[in-house]
Amino acid sequence: MIVVRTPFRISFAGGGSDLPAYYRHDDGAVISATIDKYMHIVVHTYFHDKIRIKYSRTEDVLCVDEVQHPILKEAIRLLEFKTPQIEITTLADIPSGTGLGSSGSFTTALLKALYAHRRRMILPHELARLACEIEIDILKEPIGKQDQYIAAYGGITCFEFCKDDLVKAYPLPISMDTLFDLEDNLLLFFTGFARSASAILKDQDKRSREMDEEMLNNMHYVKELGLHSKQILMKGFTSEFGKLMHEHWEHKRKRSKGMTNPQIDEWYDLGIKNGALGGKLVGAGGGGFLMFYAEDRNRLRHAMSKAGLEEVRFRFDFEGTKTLLG
Repeated sequence: MIVVRTPFRISFAGGGSDLPAYYRHDDGAVISATIDKYMHIVVHTYFHDKIRIKYSRTEDVLCVDEVQHPILKEAIRLLEFKTPQIEITTLADIPSGTGLGSSGSFTTALLKALYAHRRRMILPHELARLACEIEIDILKEPIGKQDQYIAAYGGITCFEFCKDDLVKAYPLPISMDTLFDLEDNLLLFFTGFARSASAILKDQDKRSREMDEEMLNNMHYVKELGLHSKQILMKGFTSEFGKLMHEHWEHKRKRSKGMTNPQIDEWYDLGIKNGALGGKLVGAGGGGFLMFYAEDRNRLRHAMSKAGLEEVRFRFDFEGTKTLLG
């Protein structure tokens, strides 16, 4: 039996510049972090001569071509299983469609587990590259690359997405004091809205490919905010980072009509009025989690709780995708 664990992520800055439609025109830069909320993939040899898959539904099929789940189908096909006889089970701390990179985490963990099942080693960079190949190149999802790469690497990590598809990854060099400050003062609240990242990003991807000036200028500015955030965090100015999050959100929400809605805007304004220096929706937008940097944690928690939003407390994960059993 193989058990693989992979973390979910929160995006600090630069999100959107990891889309191929953008970085192949102008290099992208993103800061992401993994948190101690996980997806587990269990893979083991099945007694019967078929494939059994358990996720939100159960599939029992005789061959890979009959698999309905697109990512599972392509991952099994990629490793060229000659005989089916495999059972795959998925378990997650956080539901999909909530902005924490669940699809990228799922693909990365699945590939790691299948490689371990075949007694083959795979390093983080290659793991992330293959996950992107499945989701972006084969399945043609209009998504970026940060989710797969941060899930594979873990930690608080800077990524550069180059025009030639090269991806550079290195840890954000911050002090322990800054790390603990971020863990204490970054708060996540679930909006109750789930959405498809692909649906939100489709318009952004299309407009970027068409060289839409307004979209590209928006992305240039958000990327520069990300680079500025990096310098601020390296200096330990976490309150300034919180304020930059607000500026980042003000520009991010202009990218598409589906980025936010009146209820989310109301909750966001409530947070700013009750102890938050800045915040944003994590991920593509449209729902999921609101993340705030709090100047007054207790006041913010009380206001969000009174409004009916559930907080998910977290610490950072520094292990990335790893095999727990195998």
